Amino acid sequence: MATKNDDKEKLNFALGHENYKLLAIGFAIIVAGFLLMLGGKSDDPNEFSEKIFSFRRITLAPIVVLIGFIFEIWAIMKKPKDSGNKPE
Repeated sequence: MATKNDDKEKLNFALGHENYKLLAIGFAIIVAGFLLMLGGKSDDPNEFSEKIFSFRRITLAPIVVLIGFIFEIWAIMKKPKDSGNKPE
């Protein structure tokens, strides 16, 4: 059973439950972008590999990371939904 102290503690959070879920999704998008950047090393250290200049590593991965950071900013700024506590 919730007490008045529990209700006051819930109101002290800076972000709502939905915001934290969105932050986790944004973090996963950023991690996915960095994973897209992996690879491209050469088998022989004395030879240069052109694989590092692929579309995935040069264009797609930075765009995915940028989208993830923009998503994170939106998740922080998003106003939490009102839980039904409307003033009369």
